[in-house]
Amino acid sequence: MESRRLALLFFCTTLLVAACMTGADKGPAVSFDQYTIADGFEIQLAVSEPLIEAPVAMDFDNSGRMWVVEMRGFMPNIAGTGEDVPNGRISIVDGFDRQGRARNARVFLDSLVLPRAIALVYGGVLYAAPPNLWFVEINNDKPGKKVLVDSLYADEYSNPENQANGLLMNIDNWIYSAYSTTRYQLKDGKWIHEPALFRGQFGITKDNVGRLYYNYNEVQLAGDYVLPNAVIANPYMKPKEAVNKALTENQHIYPLHPTTVNRGYVAGILNKDSVLIRFTAACGPLIYRGDQFPAEYKQNAFVCEPEANLIKRNVLTFESLKTTAAQAWNDREFIASTDEGFRPVNVLNGPDGAMYVVDMHRGVMQHRVSATPYYRDGITRKRLDTLLHAGRILRIKYKHKKPGTVPEFDKAAGAELVSLLKSENGWIRDRAQQLLISAQQRFVIPELEKLAQSHTDTIAAIHALHTLEGLDALSFDLLQKVAGSGASMLSAHALLLLKRYNTPAHVEAMEKLAADLKARNDTVIDLYLALSLGPWAAVSPDTFLPLLVKLSRTYPESAVFQEAVVSSLNGLEERFGTYVLQRGEDRHAGEMINALLDQTIKNKLEDKKHSIFVQRKIPVPGLQKGLVIYLSTCAGCHGPDGEGIEHMGPPLSRSEYVSGSNARLGMIILNGLEGPIHINSRLYSFNGAMPKFRDIFSDEEIAGIMDYLHNSFAPADPKLSYGRPPVSPEEIKALRNKKPATTLTEQQLLETGD
Repeated sequence: MESRRLALLFFCTTLLVAACMTGADKGPAVSFDQYTIADGFEIQLAVSEPLIEAPVAMDFDNSGRMWVVEMRGFMPNIAGTGEDVPNGRISIVDGFDRQGRARNARVFLDSLVLPRAIALVYGGVLYAAPPNLWFVEINNDKPGKKVLVDSLYADEYSNPENQANGLLMNIDNWIYSAYSTTRYQLKDGKWIHEPALFRGQFGITKDNVGRLYYNYNEVQLAGDYVLPNAVIANPYMKPKEAVNKALTENQHIYPLHPTTVNRGYVAGILNKDSVLIRFTAACGPLIYRGDQFPAEYKQNAFVCEPEANLIKRNVLTFESLKTTAAQAWNDREFIASTDEGFRPVNVLNGPDGAMYVVDMHRGVMQHRVSATPYYRDGITRKRLDTLLHAGRILRIKYKHKKPGTVPEFDKAAGAELVSLLKSENGWIRDRAQQLLISAQQRFVIPELEKLAQSHTDTIAAIHALHTLEGLDALSFDLLQKVAGSGASMLSAHALLLLKRYNTPAHVEAMEKLAADLKARNDTVIDLYLALSLGPWAAVSPDTFLPLLVKLSRTYPESAVFQEAVVSSLNGLEERFGTYVLQRGEDRHAGEMINALLDQTIKNKLEDKKHSIFVQRKIPVPGLQKGLVIYLSTCAGCHGPDGEGIEHMGPPLSRSEYVSGSNARLGMIILNGLEGPIHINSRLYSFNGAMPKFRDIFSDEEIAGIMDYLHNSFAPADPKLSYGRPPVSPEEIKALRNKKPATTLTEQQLLETGD
């Protein structure tokens, strides 16, 4: 009898184990013979189909398990039909062997339509399934209470290539997204939304001090010179000089073979051997913050190019007021493959210090809204449209160093978590900070205060400072000490946090601190003084406006500094100018800041705020269709305010192409437009080409788009008191018969005479 029970127990145990082995042993025998990687590194398969399919994003939990977002519905065929099928999901991947390969995967959430982002924060899962941003609690690896964080996170009807994504928890305790103008935080049980600058297309990352990096299709790496939200204190000034900067002009890539790209027919895209020579689909950037790679790789930037089956490495240089990037090699890539199914779309730092690559491993990567006939023909000729139901996560490790182990975060005590803020691995530092805050472990406040004043570990001190902020344990006295004695970037963080203590009782101490800091002649500290003194000037203008004037005059030729000063002068612009005159300052000595002041004052008089602070009004019903289409399809390149987006699309506001003839504007919308193009005599070399919409929208819809453009972005016609007459669908129908042979150019438009 006992032997039978043992046999039965063994049989049941075998069944249970088999149930957890959901496909690893049946998975493909993946070979990396078609891949090259930098010397000293190796590629390992962490997980693949059938355990996961079409991964686009992922995160790690406290145990180092992967939580993978699977966008299974993306372009299921070359026509893109069936994308609305709710087959997307979030899976938990674990059971890793000694080589780092997972054995198990189980579904946490399913029935999602094109999910695209995830962050494991506050003990739950924050995820995006357009249009919504959701937070769901985790109960024994099953979804618990679900909260709608934002119903307008991403436009439900937009091209999936133009929807918010990323969900990056930053060192400042705010969650940022690419392709978004909102940041998020959970505070006292409530989700807080705040305006943020628009950043990038797909993927977002950060460096050790919390500056943000992102990219655009043809701009491999862009970023901010300053900390997030530091330069948007003035809603009537739109910063340009310290944010959204292309960090390198070098967009060259070095694929191993010819690949099918969307606009390969455009001159300068392919070389004579039909090999892509520059970025056209940059995405998923990463600043490496791990500890498994050699020292020279610390804070290097890695960028995916899925259309060319490669990942590029850039070396960052941090100067006082700017960051630049240079390609590590001018003849090869960090990773490249001749496998056209290799589609890296995201790269992440891992808990073990290694780097992880999200390989969507799908044949069709261009969405139908922007896919050209050239692309569709190339994809079908190679039968890449049949490459479905695959997907991989790769681990990239340095051969000569063993990956680290994941701390037992769920068992870690407060003091141990504080110690982990000093880890060489940025992922571990981030997780320790989040856990201290989410668990409100206030008994470690004295240790955090001591660490925040560290003179030997600036990065750990910054983490400690923001952990204290998350615990509501900051004080003016502590921040004053940190700002006055810390390294430049530690002082910068402290100065920004000090803005909330701008009371009359603190004015005298802040005046002394500011004077002491200015005497250090540190350009970085001077910049953050300029960015942080505005709230203090609002309380005591005669105390702090002179210092802002001095900062402006110290760097008269620096546009970054002048924007920093004007950002601080929220509501004090006129008084600043008056103060300059009263003190005998030569107003002509600061032409750059004077121009900024004049424009900001003009914007204020006209109540023209930066678009991130404005909720657009619902237009009259006749324009509703045009507005919906514009926001879902056009705003991604031209901006919701029509002012254009750097590196992506030229402005429409006050453009002669919008205010001009219906025929010319209609031809552009129907047939697309190749850059460069002049708008009001200024040349714009925008990102790629505007796609054709003749096969996407009906005559009535295109007429609606034009009505919205005329209504929102064209100067009023004084001859028409009732506004411009609506465009008729018949006009658009007539224009369809003038179909050009190729996408339009500026020269062709001018030759039409319309």
